[in-house]
Amino acid sequence: MAISYDLHIHSCLSPCGDEGMTPPNIANMAALLGLDLIAVTDHNSCRNAGAVMAAAKAMGLPLTVLAGMEVTTAEEVHVVCLFPDLPSARAAGEEVESALLPVKNKPDIFGRQLILGPEEEPLGEFERLLINATSLSIDDMPGFAKRYGGIAFPAHIDRPSNSVFANLGYFPDYLDFPIAEVWRPEEFFRDGAHREVLEGRVILKDSDAHRLEDMKEGGPCPWPETSPETVEGFLEVLFGG
Repeated sequence: MAISYDLHIHSCLSPCGDEGMTPPNIANMAALLGLDLIAVTDHNSCRNAGAVMAAAKAMGLPLTVLAGMEVTTAEEVHVVCLFPDLPSARAAGEEVESALLPVKNKPDIFGRQLILGPEEEPLGEFERLLINATSLSIDDMPGFAKRYGGIAFPAHIDRPSNSVFANLGYFPDYLDFPIAEVWRPEEFFRDGAHREVLEGRVILKDSDAHRLEDMKEGGPCPWPETSPETVEGFLEVLFGG
């Protein structure tokens, strides 16, 4: 049986994320949905990922949590980056945060950017607006993730905004993206459409959840015929190519 996963979840650190997306709430909802593996991928920051990991561990949940982030490139394309451990994610997050425009968040307009501990204890608010574009190009993304032992893949490529097709007009085959995230794969690949994306790539279907109820929209999505049946096998495909 294939692993049930959701590798694109926002916490209350993302200004567009609901304040109910706290570390214990995310971990508990993932467990209720029967997910084996999740990733916390806030906009341009990894600061709440460790708290979700700690919350899941403290509650004894059968859940593996990855640290990641959804980077907004200079082209305003969203790219998910995932990392094999928390120190790597934190180091990568520092680089991305330093590449953000120096624009302060306006919580009354964009929402608060809450940094929380594993028991929802407030640790602060991130001051710069996290949904802005960074100075990192989409061309930088595969190499950037690899420097920290991670993997990068274009997010929700079939959406009408902040996707490779919406913003670039094509899928960047010249870049090393062995994975693509598709929001509605059944529609996107219907009748043999977009074979150039499907060929030779793993396709993920994630929720891009900003609210707890959104998490039910996550995976699994059909993998190649040799589908991983353990979290370890899934991670080997993910990080080992």
